[in-house]
Amino acid sequence: MEKQTVSFRIDSTKLDALDSLAGILDRDRTYLLNEAVRNYLDVQQWQMEQINKGIQAADAGNVFTQAEVRKMAAQWRRR
Repeated sequence: MEKQTVSFRIDSTKLDALDSLAGILDRDRTYLLNEAVRNYLDVQQWQMEQINKGIQAADAGNVFTQAEVRKMAAQWRRR
């Protein structure tokens, strides 16, 4: 996989925290930034997949009525 350089601005306090964590983990800044971006992209992809599944379910009519949701919520509160 080809790697490219990306440049961006970051608050000095965040940079200090990043460098501190990198030192504790014996990793470099690049490793931690790549991990952070990978994790962010994974979460965003998962979220979009869940949203699309919900839309497909709603389009297919697989939804709960307001009364059903209230009944489930009441059961959760009793636990």
